[in-house]
Amino acid sequence: MKFANILIDGAIHLAADDGSGLKDLTAAGFPLTMEELIEKNAAEEAARFLCPALPTVENPVFANVVNHPCKIVCVGLNYQRHADNTHMKTYDSPALFSKYSDALAPADAEVELPPWETTYDYEAELVIVIGKKAWGVAPEKAQDYIFGYSCGNDVSCRDPQMRSGQWLIGKTMPGFGPCGPFILTAEGYHPEEGKKIRSYVNGELRQDGTTSDMIFSCTDIVSYASKYICLEPGDLIFTGTPSGVALEGGKTWLKKGDVVDVEIEGIGRLTNRMK
Repeated sequence: MKFANILIDGAIHLAADDGSGLKDLTAAGFPLTMEELIEKNAAEEAARFLCPALPTVENPVFANVVNHPCKIVCVGLNYQRHADNTHMKTYDSPALFSKYSDALAPADAEVELPPWETTYDYEAELVIVIGKKAWGVAPEKAQDYIFGYSCGNDVSCRDPQMRSGQWLIGKTMPGFGPCGPFILTAEGYHPEEGKKIRSYVNGELRQDGTTSDMIFSCTDIVSYASKYICLEPGDLIFTGTPSGVALEGGKTWLKKGDVVDVEIEGIGRLTNRMK
């Protein structure tokens, strides 16, 4: 099942799609917010509020995929072809960095590209949504801590990113973490089997990869991160990007007016316009 936050008359409503279209759970009387749904692992309870009589939400306006993420954790150089094409060193453990919470942006939102920089790049990424507090989790238990998955775009500004070994300033400008529009619950979804992950700029295919090219699996990442970062329900982990970004050469940097689509098999499509 897929869940989303949508705006109805300026208020955030929880919505769900079980394959029959997007339905407004809040209007149907479901009492939980997205955070509460995640923390209580209440997807099955939410499903009981869906019925054929509920109207489908047409042309939804999406809010942030989670309302108030405590942490946005990211993994660098986690696809082998991308690492090879950038000629950057990979490591024996996931290379972690972070974004601040105001980097999170919803589907269909405009993302501002400040005029004092130019080297703006796109990164299609599978995003893990943490389901319960994770601290010191063993790899074989890590799947139990994943509530679901979403589509993300790790928007990056390469010049400041590469000025030092610390990537933060090139990664966390406001709006540089679009995510959504849906969270797909984890049961039955197996990224390690190889899910197609693509990005498009103005309709042109830029990245065409598969999650089977990931160096560290989602469970590897959750386990490793939990040994140094206390992960909480609703925290997001961007898991790395496949080859085809502008940094690798042969592609143009993003500019104002560009539309970026991120598409992940089984989850959906995230669209944002640069401004």
